[in-house]
Amino acid sequence: MSRTPQQIPVVVLAGFLGSGKTTLLNHLLHHSGGSRIGAIVNDFGAIEIDAMAVAGALGDSTVSLGNGCLCCAVDASELDVYLERLARPAAGVDVIVIEASGLAEPQELVRMVLASDHPGIVYGGLVEVVDAAEFHDTRARHPEIDRHLALADLVVVNKLDRADDGERVLGLVRSLVDGAAVVPAVHGRVDPEFLFDCRPGEERVGQLSFDDLHDRTEGHDHGSHLHSGYDSVSFGSEIPLDPRRLMQFLDSRPEGLYRIKGYVDFGPFDSRNRYSLHAVGRFLRFYPEPWAAADARLTQLVLIGSDIDAAALGKELEACKSDAPHADEHGMWGVLRYVADPEEETS
Repeated sequence: MSRTPQQIPVVVLAGFLGSGKTTLLNHLLHHSGGSRIGAIVNDFGAIEIDAMAVAGALGDSTVSLGNGCLCCAVDASELDVYLERLARPAAGVDVIVIEASGLAEPQELVRMVLASDHPGIVYGGLVEVVDAAEFHDTRARHPEIDRHLALADLVVVNKLDRADDGERVLGLVRSLVDGAAVVPAVHGRVDPEFLFDCRPGEERVGQLSFDDLHDRTEGHDHGSHLHSGYDSVSFGSEIPLDPRRLMQFLDSRPEGLYRIKGYVDFGPFDSRNRYSLHAVGRFLRFYPEPWAAADARLTQLVLIGSDIDAAALGKELEACKSDAPHADEHGMWGVLRYVADPEEETS
């Protein structure tokens, strides 16, 4: 699809739960080479953690669609309303990124962008993010990933540093794509040039047309989407959490609880920082972030899984609230074991 100088490319950023889409988007926001990125962030869960994670960098150039699947929540005409907010000249946006929920259907999102009537935008490609460390388990759980990879314009094989067989995963992914570039990455660090349409007027060989997608999505059934088999638990608390109780909860989390994300307030145990929590499968990491003066000191978490007892998980998290009048100097040790090495996380 060619692009006129006035049109803004819209890139669909997809990938299964925990693959690293938000990390990649944040990397792009901070290494955009001066380009201004607008984003549509689609969370699954009542608390919009992903939108919160990128809002600071995006400012007013973000549209958040919480608690649902974008491809089910809106149609192409409604998507145009959101695109209009970002594509207006006053916004000064150079590229729009739709960060899909980890449970959305990439093919349907691409179809919606291609079906858009907005004259100011043009489809900029589908980027599929893959978690190299969890790839084999994800593929066994979700064979749909093969189809997603075949649709992609670019595949980012993320978290290679945590994969025991990274080269094998790269080779397998390359065998599953249909002419797309496969880019290895650690911490979502990819060159923005891979995602942005830097050569207007050139069409990627083999890029699907709207007609192709329409034929393949005839009889689209939202009930068969990935998110229909998942449940989410949203937890918020104005009372700080006890770190020992929270670690007991995390260490004993059920197998079906695949993804946890959000922010934790440990109150007197560490009054300087809130802790961003990121868990995918067996992987767990905390990231301390200094409280800003305007921040409400809250814990906000979203848990996503299949065949989970949402009520029981909610009760377990409620039991993590701290009733200790004074901090235990050893209370944070369990949490600190999962704090990322600052040297590892710097770019």
